[in-house]
Amino acid sequence: MIEGNKITILVTGGAGFIGSNLCEYFLSKGYKVTCLDNFATGHRHNLKDCIENPNFQLMEGDIRNFEDCQNAVIGVDYVLHEAALGSVPRSIKDPITSNDVNVSGFLNMLVASSDAKVKRFVYAASSSTYGDSVGLPKVEEVIGKPLSPYAITKYVNELYADIFNRTYGLETIGLRYFNVFGRKQDPNGAYAAVIPKFVLQLMNLESPKINGDGNYSRDFTYIDNVIHMNELAIITKNPEAINTVYNTAFGDRNTLNNLVNYLKEYLSVYDPRIANVAVEYGPNREGDIPHSLASIDKAKALLGYDPQFSMQEGLKNAVSWYWNNLK
Repeated sequence: MIEGNKITILVTGGAGFIGSNLCEYFLSKGYKVTCLDNFATGHRHNLKDCIENPNFQLMEGDIRNFEDCQNAVIGVDYVLHEAALGSVPRSIKDPITSNDVNVSGFLNMLVASSDAKVKRFVYAASSSTYGDSVGLPKVEEVIGKPLSPYAITKYVNELYADIFNRTYGLETIGLRYFNVFGRKQDPNGAYAAVIPKFVLQLMNLESPKINGDGNYSRDFTYIDNVIHMNELAIITKNPEAINTVYNTAFGDRNTLNNLVNYLKEYLSVYDPRIANVAVEYGPNREGDIPHSLASIDKAKALLGYDPQFSMQEGLKNAVSWYWNNLK
């Protein structure tokens, strides 16, 4: 185990949902943490428990600005690159901005990290990379054609990371996130993720709207499993575990109908009326993958990954957090 108080970690997008959870966790372990964020989608209130910590530094900047990237990596040992414009629909509506942030910004961070001799570059990849591949479970070495501009950007990230290892010797590890959810995930906005959006609607006794018939399935992954994977990616000494990509998931799948039923069950503990809220259905969303399920065998074998939170366990925690923070 690395001694945290001797290590500095840069979290790009550190004011976002996943990034802020990573900042909090590594500060609690004694690491020095720098957060780089332009607050386009992140929130300052996500960092309220970090800001007074003497081991925390907040840098307001944009990964599309190379100078900001250079300044952020000064004295940094490890980079956790979370900064991105998520959302398939957003990328379909505005592919240029998604590409600028997710590809050009990613390349800026790779170059800055390589130049600064960062020890390892761990980055948020995406299950969207599997595209039209129909096989289940999803295995890292078998992907299909991307189904959205967002998916293209995340696949290009993997290609660039591989080249930077081969050409410049930068150690990289990509974590293909599968539908991450949990505390601090924003329920508001046009591109809000499905779980916080449904939670807020149910708390307000509003009908959640499912795209399609509700039988699309996902490997919903609780935030603490993702934190666990990021830590393993930093501390691993196994040379076979570096310069590759890993599914970051629980390794189980649930339909959207199952998801809503669980949310209604767990939320009705706080307000029994929620159990009777009806569900609405609409057309399938363009660019969506019908089914997603991760094989986590590779992460188990090479990183020692052992996810502790099933979707149901994670949902109970998330629902409690939302009820206490949004009501």
